[in-house]
Amino acid sequence: MKLGARDGASAGNRIDPRPVLIVTGLVQEARIAAGPGMTVICSSSDPQQLRALLTVFDPATIRGVISFGVAGGLDPSLKSGDVVVATEVLAGDTRWLAGLALNEEMIASVALGSRRVVRGSLAGAEQVVAARHIKAALHLETGAAAVDMESHIAAAYAAESDLPFAALRVIADPASRALPALAVSALKPNGDVDLGKLLRGVARNPTTLRALVSTGLDFNRALRSLRGCRGFLLGGESLVAADL
Repeated sequence: MKLGARDGASAGNRIDPRPVLIVTGLVQEARIAAGPGMTVICSSSDPQQLRALLTVFDPATIRGVISFGVAGGLDPSLKSGDVVVATEVLAGDTRWLAGLALNEEMIASVALGSRRVVRGSLAGAEQVVAARHIKAALHLETGAAAVDMESHIAAAYAAESDLPFAALRVIADPASRALPALAVSALKPNGDVDLGKLLRGVARNPTTLRALVSTGLDFNRALRSLRGCRGFLLGGESLVAADL
């Protein structure tokens, strides 16, 4: 089922005028996604807040759902800045298939530069997956390429609302890198960094500085890559309901 095939869509070959709902976790991701034809919501990295936002959102006003943002790497072959186009999203014993048919021209445009684009599954988590050994265990358990805290919630909402769903996530912290505890604790809910808390933490433990710098470089590389992927959102006419 292509976008526009649900009740309320335009008949025939006319384009459905309703926007696509873009689900993000951080304000930086939301800013990248914002634009004509998009309705963007941001969870502030809070899964329960995202569920609450979706509870009061009218699915009849949109034509599809796309989860868009950064993610933690689980596949050891992926580096920061690499792009995962979801084939499915996994959480516990539940899985949701994703349905965005990217043509080779779109893939080539996304893959410009050093970005690698792969199709793979995403694992959903209720909290940040920071440690290397936890990433490795989750990859072994699920086979997922990456993990984030929004895609499984967005996928469940789309399924419940009979809406097409897709997800694109860019690797921020690769599987080989643990997120420093200080980086996680100093991150504000909107994705900004609490600089004062960060500086106090470094003053108490200067050995954390190198890991923090590496994490910051990875995150900035991921955001640059995400900006280059915005054309993915504009390919909404390729969004289809996945066959179950």
